[in-house]
Amino acid sequence: MSSSANGQQQSSSKALSKQLKAKASEFLGAPESASNNLLELIALLKENNTRKCAIIPNLLVLESIFCELLRRNEMQLIVHPLKPAEASSESSHKQWLQVQYKESFSAILDSFGHEKTAESSQALTTAMKLIVAETEHPLEGGSVTVHFPLGKLRQVLQAMLSSERSNTHLVNRFLEYSAHLDIIYFCWKILPSLAPKEFCPSAVFIQNFLGLLGAICFGKEAVEESPSFLCIQMQMDYPYIRKHMNKTWSCVMNWKHDEISHRQMLILLLEKVLSHLDKPVLLTDFLMDSLDVGGAISLLALQGIFVLIQQHNLTYPNIYEKLYSMFEPEIFHTKFKARLFYLADIFLSSSHLPEGLVAAFVKRLARLALIAPPQDIVIILRFIGNLFLRHPALKRLIFHPTGGEVPQDPYVMDESDPIKSNALDSCLWEIATLQSHVLPSVATAAKFISNPFPSTEWDLASVLEINENDIFDKEIAKKSKEYALNLDRPTSLFVHCGGEKTSQCWKLF
Repeated sequence: MSSSANGQQQSSSKALSKQLKAKASEFLGAPESASNNLLELIALLKENNTRKCAIIPNLLVLESIFCELLRRNEMQLIVHPLKPAEASSESSHKQWLQVQYKESFSAILDSFGHEKTAESSQALTTAMKLIVAETEHPLEGGSVTVHFPLGKLRQVLQAMLSSERSNTHLVNRFLEYSAHLDIIYFCWKILPSLAPKEFCPSAVFIQNFLGLLGAICFGKEAVEESPSFLCIQMQMDYPYIRKHMNKTWSCVMNWKHDEISHRQMLILLLEKVLSHLDKPVLLTDFLMDSLDVGGAISLLALQGIFVLIQQHNLTYPNIYEKLYSMFEPEIFHTKFKARLFYLADIFLSSSHLPEGLVAAFVKRLARLALIAPPQDIVIILRFIGNLFLRHPALKRLIFHPTGGEVPQDPYVMDESDPIKSNALDSCLWEIATLQSHVLPSVATAAKFISNPFPSTEWDLASVLEINENDIFDKEIAKKSKEYALNLDRPTSLFVHCGGEKTSQCWKLF
């Protein structure tokens, strides 16, 4: 779009916004005589939703109208317990306003499906502001001291849980509200009823539902922090919330998950849900099955099993074989690589592990270092060095007298049982080879086997987040002054040779 067309569109939008604000001001000045203005504004929002046009001006105008009406209590019906509301023109007008309020809120919820994220995000903001305004100024007066429009919050959550489109942007915007204790409480009051129990929902619905669960703060950590409330000050009932958490999670576990939602569910389970479940041991079968899936799902399941082993005395005899099998070349190309090294560091922290088991991990990691990216080679070398410090007897692998040359290496890489891999009879020729690596940082790290070992372990955290750009920038900073620049810009790949056809076929510019 050209700058002139863009300018015309902005001026047209400003003119429309000004016109809508004028209609809103006229209506708020005389609600009964200018009632057609409100009907026109609601109809315009519905029309723009259908046409997928810009709706932010409509949303802001309707938000200002109904927030002001709620503040004035012009829609409030006084309900007395002993006598019904008197039929009068005033009460009829209030009932009419409530009907239009309901129509407007429904149109705002329809705006959640707008194809532009800015428009749909504004619709969520408008809906939540109306909920706050209605809480402070209820539609029904009388003896009600605290009123929260639970039905409207339910409608908001239902609109976010679409079965047809991903609403990640709405979930991210909802984080602004889900950090408040009152919203946490009412959301958990609603969520169990929104989780289908009779059938398995669509994959898109599951991803939206898991995203919404992740957006809502969990349990005691929210209460222990300085409490904040959006519209109602209240005491957080953690047992009540925990009960609804368990009820909701039991429904989620029964759904059929694809690879994306399976991984999403495991991340949510490990980071937020597991510590609040009544019987975490019941997850054992699920985590065991997830271990056999492979890739990132197996790694996340392994972390869950580790928590059950550490905190709930779960026994899993083949856990080291599973961990050993996860060190494959593919792991270096996943974002859960750091998590694997973190778990391996914990599992192999005990000094009472068999030497043959730890030696197998050392040898497998050394072999993978030959094909790993440079930044991962440094991680592997530091990790192997820490294992040597924990198990000094493994230093025999550095210069094993019968380790054999490279073609006769007794270590069996394809053996699934680390104890049977013959790692103790091998030597670390792989690390000796890496001492000649083209990158000085890798070559220097590999020389630890030729130098005296430190008294303390290397800090893995300092290298887990290093990427190839960091290594490249570091090397360029060292070597950039040694390179000469060509003053003449090249025009072809080859030097010009009197009409040679090769040079004509390789033109750079």
